Amino acid sequence: MLTGMRYSHVIAGFIAVLVGYAGSAAIIFQASAAAGATPAQASSWMLALGLGCAISSVYLSLRHKIPVLTAWSTPGAALLVVALPGTSLEQAVGAFVFCGVLLWLTGVTGWFEKLSALIPDALANAMLAGVLFKFGIGIFTSIQMSPAFVAIMGLTYVLARRWAARFAIPLVLLVGLTFAVGTGAFQGLANIPLTLAKPVFVMPEANLSVLIGVGLPLYLVTMSSQNMAGVAVLRGAGYRPPISSALSVTGGLTAILAPFGGFAFNLAAITAAICAGEEAGADKAKRYWAPVVSGVMYLLLGLFGTTVVGFFLAAPEVFVATLAGLALLPVIAASLSAALEGSATREAALVTFLTTVSGISFFGVAAPVWALLFGGAVWVLSRR
Repeated sequence: MLTGMRYSHVIAGFIAVLVGYAGSAAIIFQASAAAGATPAQASSWMLALGLGCAISSVYLSLRHKIPVLTAWSTPGAALLVVALPGTSLEQAVGAFVFCGVLLWLTGVTGWFEKLSALIPDALANAMLAGVLFKFGIGIFTSIQMSPAFVAIMGLTYVLARRWAARFAIPLVLLVGLTFAVGTGAFQGLANIPLTLAKPVFVMPEANLSVLIGVGLPLYLVTMSSQNMAGVAVLRGAGYRPPISSALSVTGGLTAILAPFGGFAFNLAAITAAICAGEEAGADKAKRYWAPVVSGVMYLLLGLFGTTVVGFFLAAPEVFVATLAGLALLPVIAASLSAALEGSATREAALVTFLTTVSGISFFGVAAPVWALLFGGAVWVLSRR
């Protein structure tokens, strides 16, 4: 069965997971903290996320014989950091289940094209940029804590983006970690546990305002910023993406693994390009082995979720904030550019962006939902 696997598949699959973890593990840790999760529950999050990505990547790739790499929703995790404070963990899990059901329904009913047409791309991108805005600002607010720390990580990022863009975040992670250990800022490195993570079940609780204020935006962000981009990557690489199948599988896994911390699974975008491109092998028909390798890596790293969480618990705050901000800079830039590109939707997108950044909340409904409502109203009225 493994006769079609090549060395290039192993390398591409490994790099894809490395880039994914380096760019988003810090954000997931912040999201679990915002939900009030204990270290054991945070480890369960990493286990559930790794397991979900492993199952969906391996199954979809082997079934459809194309490189279908899945991932957790990094923009969704960023949304949770902003939206979850003040929400109980049980209610948050209820929102995760709700998001999973919506994703599953989108897949089994073929609603993808219809739903994507309801919300203008400019407003969806503006909302995403607003959600991620806090992380970009976090780079510069961290300068007050340690100018040298931020400077060395920022310089590494700029140079790496120029000469080795694909490895920018792993290099920032490596340089930042080296600097932290060398300066004594990372003092608990030797005490990080090397134990297997254990699943921790949290009973979901349905709260209408949390479902609307957290679950619905999580679904919208996952669809607009991840699944749509993932479909575009596969199409750009010359494949016909199995949209309904992928959404059914990732949505179902989200609903099942949500009580253990699997908040949202989706088609990968940036890392998917690594597995679908020529770097994964000259034979286009055999590149599906790269996501299979990624699935195995996801599983291994998920099993050691306790170690991953222990790493970020011991890491300096400035390191985590700067790493998360730099990892999301390209997404913020792309979202703002797409949001403000069209003159017909520019004002509506700006209203959406500013409302999201404001952090307002009425009737328990979070800012991203109000942002879409206000921006949508401006868009409709301007058209009329």
